[in-house]
Amino acid sequence: MPHRNLVSWTLIIVGAIRNGEFDIGVEVFLDMLRTGVLPNDFALGGVMKACNLTGASKFGLCVHSLSVKVGMEKNPFVASSIIHMYAKSGNIAAAELFFECLDNLDVGCWNAMSGAYAQCGQGFAAISILASIHSRDMPMDKFTFINALKGCADMGNLTYGRQIHGLVVRCGVELCTSLVNSFINMYSKSNDKEAAMRLFHSLHKKDVISWNTVFSGFSQDYDAREVAASFHKLMMMGLKPNHATFSILFRICGELLDVNLGLQFYCLSFQLGFCNSNQTKVSSELIYMFSRCREMEMAQLVFDVVPSTEIITWNEMISGCNFNCLYIESLKLFCNLWKLGAEANECTFSCILEACSKLEDKQIGRQIHGAIVKSGFSSHGYVCSTLIKAYVQIGKLDDSFEFFCGLDRLDLATWGTLISALVHQGYNYEAIKFLYCLSEAGQNPDEFILSSILNACANIAAYNHTKSVHSVVIKRGVETHIFVASAVVDAYAKCGDIKSSKLAFDQSGGSVDVVLLNTMINAYAHHGQVTEAIEIFNKMRSANLKPTQATFVSVLLACSHLGLVDRGSMFVESINLDCGMDLSPNNYGCLVDMLSRNGLLQLAKYVIEELPFPPWPAIWRSLLSGCRIHGNKELGEWAAEKLLQLAPDDNAAYVLLSNSYCKEGSWTDAGALRRKMRERGLPKQPGCSWIEM
Repeated sequence: MPHRNLVSWTLIIVGAIRNGEFDIGVEVFLDMLRTGVLPNDFALGGVMKACNLTGASKFGLCVHSLSVKVGMEKNPFVASSIIHMYAKSGNIAAAELFFECLDNLDVGCWNAMSGAYAQCGQGFAAISILASIHSRDMPMDKFTFINALKGCADMGNLTYGRQIHGLVVRCGVELCTSLVNSFINMYSKSNDKEAAMRLFHSLHKKDVISWNTVFSGFSQDYDAREVAASFHKLMMMGLKPNHATFSILFRICGELLDVNLGLQFYCLSFQLGFCNSNQTKVSSELIYMFSRCREMEMAQLVFDVVPSTEIITWNEMISGCNFNCLYIESLKLFCNLWKLGAEANECTFSCILEACSKLEDKQIGRQIHGAIVKSGFSSHGYVCSTLIKAYVQIGKLDDSFEFFCGLDRLDLATWGTLISALVHQGYNYEAIKFLYCLSEAGQNPDEFILSSILNACANIAAYNHTKSVHSVVIKRGVETHIFVASAVVDAYAKCGDIKSSKLAFDQSGGSVDVVLLNTMINAYAHHGQVTEAIEIFNKMRSANLKPTQATFVSVLLACSHLGLVDRGSMFVESINLDCGMDLSPNNYGCLVDMLSRNGLLQLAKYVIEELPFPPWPAIWRSLLSGCRIHGNKELGEWAAEKLLQLAPDDNAAYVLLSNSYCKEGSWTDAGALRRKMRERGLPKQPGCSWIEM
């Protein structure tokens, strides 16, 4: 074309970007600038859109600068694109600053800012934009409400969502398909599934997004038959599922642990071309499904065909290995990722730190910390919290405290992570001290921190501390919070006050909540009241409340401590036969503990050898402890060897085996083992008793 003008340049740029040819659109835009032609609002907005979709935030900043240079940054179309660009890069502060500089705002700019808040997870701010538009009597379109509804969905705030629904009806806004889809999503995520399904069934022009929204609202309360029936209806309507449909369905199959249904969806998605190497999201959800169904070989096959630079699939694969207790494989994956030069993100480091903490390997923990610093995530809140937790879990308290004190900003989430990790690892007094430090810093503990502190009080039977923290709970008004209430019940029970525990249970409305019922079962078990514990369990079943893995852990612990092996074995069988759940690692751990405590050591060994996943240190400790109790020297030596292969610095292996030797009268072997402990620098923690003053 010999005579090109602004219109012809713009048509090529916008056309290429609309067709997904972002590189071509940007290159043509640059060619236009080289010829001296200045862009108009459509060219600038189109290129900014390309920056948003490709994540080219640095180039987006250059385009923003160009729009200022040519005086078009306040054009409504360009301004909206700039706001979207900053939101896409997560820089909501820059989007706010730019928005505040705009004059004569139209509804498009307001919608852009509302969408930016919703995209960055600031749901309340997105709703506030709707309130500001309404107070100015400005006309509102469907996008105004869609963004606000997304904010409600993210917050799970049903009250605001219903108010927006009423405002839509009052304003006479047309209930188009996209707006109804937003309402369905809001009601689903706000746990009003009935309202969501009523809207869905009343929608005459359902599109594939409508069905995707309904599928994403499915939970574990639905079974495979309902999922398949809904998908069949979609197909019978002549609608074609897209990549989002299959991504959602694969995740549902993973949550339902139904690999057979998942394989059927996989065959269809493969036939429709959604399982090629370009569909990263679909592939990652496939990996999720196979890993949750413990089909790691299938997950590996999917992973192998995805481009090696796609970090989302690396993360899902590492997470799947962690889920299946394949922590060594997780570390190997991370090493391969690092060698290939793939860019790890916060999710990658959080997953690999979990594997490191499970392996209790101090050296690898330090190496991963170095990788975090090198990658620039040492100040990322989520990664910092995970790193603090990992250091505590592998026993490096000094490193954990040093890193914690070196952080520039300490929010409640960081405090909560440290306190929770300390409690989980048995550093209860240190956790309580940090509660005082939190108060001295002028911050008030939230319900999660209070729950952790109550757990610490329970662990050390600190009765007076329990009563003090309980008073803080009442003062803060969080006594009805599920996890706080269950922690209060547990703390009183472990301090020996089962009456106060039962009273707290009754006052919390625990009869209709699985978490509290589990806690009360465990409380009765702790006091040897197995009959009452099983009554609570039967009460749960009669109320049609589905027992969780934690329920069976509590019941099995009760049977373990009172030597009710036959009854405990019946409960183990019912996990799969009656509830349709696979035994979790914790269930297997309780089973091995119950068998070991009661002298069935060979059966406990058989269970460990037949585990569907590799054994972990704690389960070997249970067997070794049983060998000590019942004086089985040979089996104890074997269990100790296996334990030390996984955790070479575990002093429990040496102590338990040494005690076993002493019980057998093998003083020479016991002495040799204690000398070996001293040579390796592994001190034996002395036993202690305490009273509360």
